[in-house]
Amino acid sequence: MKNAERINSLSDLSLGSACQIVSLELSGLLRRRILDLGIVPGTLIRSIRRGPSGDPTAYLVRGTLIALRSEDASQILVKKLSNGEECV
Repeated sequence: MKNAERINSLSDLSLGSACQIVSLELSGLLRRRILDLGIVPGTLIRSIRRGPSGDPTAYLVRGTLIALRSEDASQILVKKLSNGEECV
């Protein structure tokens, strides 16, 4: 598998990097809330900044800045974008 196609959790994404959401390993109300925020498979997302203690992390998704705890972001599976793609 190419490096650009490797699947990681969103919490592993380095600051400034963009990726595409592959799947959500969440359930219940948290899954519903994440989906309602537009974090769905196929969506592009970029890690923007971390809180002072390293948690939560702010992500740019569909033009909106959303903060997620590492515990929740670790259950969102992503693949890094190839060099030519940009997160909008």
